[in-house]
Amino acid sequence: MTEFVFNDIPVREENLIKGNTGKWEIMIGLEVHAQVNSNSKLFSGAPIAFGAEPNSQVSLVDAAMPGMLPVLNQYCVEQAIRTGLGLKAKINKRSIFDRKNYFYADLPQGYQISQFKDPIVGTGTIILDMKDGSTRSVGVERIHLEQDAGKSMHDQSPDSTFIDLNRSGVALMEIVSQPDMRSAEEAGEYMKKLRSILRYLGTCDGDMEKGNLRCDANISVRKVGGEPGTRNEIKNLNSIRNIVHAINHEARRQIEEIEAGGVIEQATRLFDVNSGETRVMRTKEDAHDYRYFPDPDLYPLEFDDALIEKIRSTLPELPDEKKQRYMDGAGLSAYDAGVLVADQASADFFDELVKNSDPKLAVTWLTAELFGRLNKIDKNISESPVTAIQLSGLIKLISDNTISGKIAKTVLDEMVETGKDADVIVEEKGLKQVTDTGAIESIIDAVIANNPNQVEQYKSGKEALFGFFVGQVMKESRGKANPKIVNEILKKKL
Repeated sequence: MTEFVFNDIPVREENLIKGNTGKWEIMIGLEVHAQVNSNSKLFSGAPIAFGAEPNSQVSLVDAAMPGMLPVLNQYCVEQAIRTGLGLKAKINKRSIFDRKNYFYADLPQGYQISQFKDPIVGTGTIILDMKDGSTRSVGVERIHLEQDAGKSMHDQSPDSTFIDLNRSGVALMEIVSQPDMRSAEEAGEYMKKLRSILRYLGTCDGDMEKGNLRCDANISVRKVGGEPGTRNEIKNLNSIRNIVHAINHEARRQIEEIEAGGVIEQATRLFDVNSGETRVMRTKEDAHDYRYFPDPDLYPLEFDDALIEKIRSTLPELPDEKKQRYMDGAGLSAYDAGVLVADQASADFFDELVKNSDPKLAVTWLTAELFGRLNKIDKNISESPVTAIQLSGLIKLISDNTISGKIAKTVLDEMVETGKDADVIVEEKGLKQVTDTGAIESIIDAVIANNPNQVEQYKSGKEALFGFFVGQVMKESRGKANPKIVNEILKKKL
């Protein structure tokens, strides 16, 4: 268990929990286990393909056969450094691997090789983009490398537990936050932002369904301004939704227990998805219980500035920098920019789109229109049947008044369904916008002639009827009349 140091952070009123005895503050720290993107394990050459047959990806080192010694995977080290640089964290050029001693059936060595006092990455920062447009800074305490354990399988037999060692030795980065979060919402946003950064960096795919990104949440409560309470840790949360629900339940449970005269005991808990409640897994657990000591089979890990700078030179543009570029260079709002950069594929699509489109039109037609249609057919932007070049073509038709915005929505529907280019659909269906003032004037004359009562009412002061006339003209033109020209001629005629 990581030892947290609590910081005094201003808490918003809406994040306080009202109990029977007053208002309470939640203090949250997260320990995130991110599987390193690599082709082999941390201390062996065994592969790590997902979904392989049980015990088919296990070397003699992973199975802890006598005399087998660990050999450190340099690429995993570089991935940890890359992650630290992406989080603006301190890189420790000297770190030590320790043995964390505990017994469990899926841990064949009887210990886990991890890092304790001397991790590979030190303090850093993650900036959260909250839904109300504000930002929050959360400290990262450390990142250390460690090997994963195997998996106990309890559903294979009514009276036996089976062990799959495919995950044994898989490289993990444990990313430990400061206890700077003060609501379950902030914890959820922290996970989203961290996952986004890891994906941009290419150091972890962030797939929580496959177990490649897991979270332990440390939670305590205190009266506003009071001393921090005893914390409980909720293990192995595997979705952002579960993280939020588990934290809210555990905070409420602790408050109710204290207000009823009880005492919170330090414990490790599990979250039951079905009941929505947490339950005790084991009580009191501290670092000294694991009897950490340096692994005698591994030298201290040392590298120089040259390796750090080499890795730094390969870093991509990360979400915060990209968001700022969109706001400064493309004039996007903080909200729109945040939506785009949250997913790297969406940001890449937008970057391609704005090469030939106005940025503000581009973000509207991407986030409000294309995203909505993709959601309906359960596809993400990487699976979109409409490419950035095709969407750019549609926006061009709107910009040059070939089609109206209303017709463009119909065209986009057809593009998603067929994959055809916008200009092809417009030509095939005869959807070009009518800009001939003579033709539009003829339609307007007919509408006015056919609605004498409305004309009289409009001239008597019912100016709201102007919209009625516009609607009638658009109906008669099957939506193809240029709205700007329609408005101009109508005003003169009426």
